[in-house]
Amino acid sequence: MNKERIGFIGLGNMGGRMTRRLVDAGIQVLGYDTVRERVQATGAQPAATVAEAVKFADVVMMSLPDSKVVEAVVESADGVLAHCRAGQIVVDLSTAAASSTIRLAQRFAERGVQYVDAGISGGAAAAEKGALTLMVGGETQAVQALQWAFAPISAKVAHMGESGAGHTTKLLNNFLNAVSLAASAEVMVAGKKAGLDLHLLLDVLNSSSGVNFATLNRFPKIVDGDYLEGGLTGKLMTKDVVLYVDRARELGVVSLNASGPLASFGLGTALGYGDVISNRVVDAIGDVSGGVRLHEGQRNKEKAA
Repeated sequence: MNKERIGFIGLGNMGGRMTRRLVDAGIQVLGYDTVRERVQATGAQPAATVAEAVKFADVVMMSLPDSKVVEAVVESADGVLAHCRAGQIVVDLSTAAASSTIRLAQRFAERGVQYVDAGISGGAAAAEKGALTLMVGGETQAVQALQWAFAPISAKVAHMGESGAGHTTKLLNNFLNAVSLAASAEVMVAGKKAGLDLHLLLDVLNSSSGVNFATLNRFPKIVDGDYLEGGLTGKLMTKDVVLYVDRARELGVVSLNASGPLASFGLGTALGYGDVISNRVVDAIGDVSGGVRLHEGQRNKEKAA
């Protein structure tokens, strides 16, 4: 296997950052994206088509919005399946439905190709640093063979099991992320309306039983007006929660806690925050709570706009 060449499909918010890390590590990357400028920004060589990227190397990586797009890229007449060859490994770094992943893995296996699902966590900041957590599903041999490709983009690689296990783990993680972000946003708006010092409130929460990823890593920035732009959008967060609910149903697990984040991020989308970072859910909740903003500078900025 040529260990210095990767065909990368989908160079958006996360795919572009991962590609840049691979290029900086000295790996030859042929990148394909529908927006050609995204490829140029990473330093990768541009591919004119998906087929060109697939034929370029023995390892193909994809970072795409959802299973619908993954299936279109893989199964279209001129897609990945049509041009892959025996011995290749295809890595799906998207957040996708495990049932779709398992089905695609079977189709690739018929072609002698190993399909590895690798859910990612850590957001844009971790992608920039090459410090993502990868939750991987697939054959052990394939996962081991990918260590050279995973090393520049990740700080932790967890092989969770067979095909679909990586994407299942990713959905479990993202569901908890959505719950904690939505609930913490509501709490912070309540704290603001109560006249509490928000920095002190976070200090107390982070040394108490309410501590979570959002209170530790998101809201210390948000209360100072930094929404950490560039991460997962509100619409994509909603998509991930829906995927989690679907997976829970497939597993026979009753999902009793999905209504909160679905309502919160649905509200955000309805109020125009769907295409910006999901952290803006706090502004959506603030809008319907009397026009609350955690940081006065943000309110002034919006008035000026």
